[in-house]
Amino acid sequence: MAPILYDYCRMPMGDIWKEDGDKRCKLVVGILGLLVVVLLGVPLIFFIIKANSEACQDGLRAVMECRNVTYLLQQELAEAQRGFRDAEEQAVTCNQTVVALMASLDAEKAQGRKKVEELEGEITTLNHKLQDASAEVERLRRENHVLNARIADTDSASSQDSSCAAEPPLLILLLGLSALLL
Repeated sequence: MAPILYDYCRMPMGDIWKEDGDKRCKLVVGILGLLVVVLLGVPLIFFIIKANSEACQDGLRAVMECRNVTYLLQQELAEAQRGFRDAEEQAVTCNQTVVALMASLDAEKAQGRKKVEELEGEITTLNHKLQDASAEVERLRRENHVLNARIADTDSASSQDSSCAAEPPLLILLLGLSALLL
């Protein structure tokens, strides 16, 4: 049996293409163009329908809301970071101030210790001078007592006058020693 779908051309193929070549080419291009339009148009129509659906619109609104919230959070984060940087700068400044104050305090302490040592040395010197002066006063008091006893022996009758006379030299001696200490 002969195939039904095949139709044998009685003309040579070159002649067929020459006669109907332009028509067939235009027809093929038209069919291919229509096929491309249909193949691309149908999914595009489905996409447009889906994009305009209520669920898609809700999703777009949610995305926009998320973007707005994200933007606000980014602004708050940037502000918090600026605050943190400012706080760090203040902490650095405070630390530098503390270091400077500690150095100043150490210098003041050293100067105070030096002054205390100088004053202790002066006090020690003055204590030695006071001890020397006290010893001198005691020695002079003993000499004065001895002199008073000799005067009392020579003149028994005028013992009150001699004791009054002995007080001014002692007073003059004490005033002289106090002037030496100053």
